[in-house]
Amino acid sequence: MQTGLLIILAAGLCAVISGVFGMAGGLVFMGIIASLMSVSAAMVVHGVVQSVSNGSRSVILREHIRWDILGWQFLGALPAIGLMLWAAFTPDKAQLFLALGLLPLLLWLPRRWLAGDAEKPLHAAICGAMVMGLNLSAGVAGPALDFFYVKTALSRKAIVATKAVTMFASHLVKIAYFGIPLARAQGVSDLPPLWVLIAAVPCVVLGTKLGTMMLERFSDIGFRKYTRILVTCVGAIYVWRGLGLLDLI
Repeated sequence: MQTGLLIILAAGLCAVISGVFGMAGGLVFMGIIASLMSVSAAMVVHGVVQSVSNGSRSVILREHIRWDILGWQFLGALPAIGLMLWAAFTPDKAQLFLALGLLPLLLWLPRRWLAGDAEKPLHAAICGAMVMGLNLSAGVAGPALDFFYVKTALSRKAIVATKAVTMFASHLVKIAYFGIPLARAQGVSDLPPLWVLIAAVPCVVLGTKLGTMMLERFSDIGFRKYTRILVTCVGAIYVWRGLGLLDLI
């Protein structure tokens, strides 16, 4: 019961964060639920909750979605899906936390090293491949996705809206990728009760709405600045957690 309530509360609060920053909520939520259940179950729960969060955000900001960028990202995602199906890779908890913790480093790469710009077709295709590959291996790809958007000339609403559709589709693939093998091996016993996921849906939708309203208070410059700071702090915590699981600290 307590675990279920914690998942619901975390889902709502993380939806607020995602509504404002477009990605950090998923990073936080994955860390919470990965501490409560197996990696495969956490991937499925994260996929369900985040697909609702991103789906509702997509609807709210639908007028700002850049469908041309999404088309190129889809083409890039296809080979990544094929590669992950062939490898059939599932990380353990230490690998998961280290991957989650290191992802924010992408946001600090100097532009002169590797400039990611989702408005360019080739960059958008590479973005699609990276996001899908990371989402199916680490469970979260927000920082990698943001790397291709934070340096564009797009408005904050266009960034959040287009990223929301990208992650919505990616989470649906993740649910199938981890959910089908999990159901065959263990059934649904490793997943939280159905009422938890049902109760989380309105909390996620409400949190997304509140976060989107808060987004109005940010300038485009402030939005990018605070996104980097938030995910970097969360990443540092996850690296510490991952090293602890490996008994290195």
